[in-house]
Amino acid sequence: MKKILILIYCIFAFSLNVAAKETTYNKVDFDKALSEGKLVVVSSWIKYCTSCASQMKVLNKAINEFDNIKYFAFDVTNKEIANLFNVKYQTTLLIFKDGNEVYRSIGETSKDLIYKAIKSSI
Repeated sequence: MKKILILIYCIFAFSLNVAAKETTYNKVDFDKALSEGKLVVVSSWIKYCTSCASQMKVLNKAINEFDNIKYFAFDVTNKEIANLFNVKYQTTLLIFKDGNEVYRSIGETSKDLIYKAIKSSI
């Protein structure tokens, strides 16, 4: 019975993580945000990735707490976007300022470290 409950919990947890993910990147909005002088944060994810979901939760909170930030996300299996940013792994986090990439990490889910990266890029 315990194994069945654990299995049900895992299925439920994975389905919540997948539902929260969507591709929000598009070139027009990305270029517009850069031209407006916004700090642009881009993250990559993949279906069923729990660390991706953890990273997205932190980023969604950060977007509400910091002014002048535009956030984009994309599925790393979208090779067109992944190649544009030279991203090969899920949970890659990129920060752009003044049209230039100023920060890159892979697998970062720590709120403190992500907030530090955003603050140091502003």
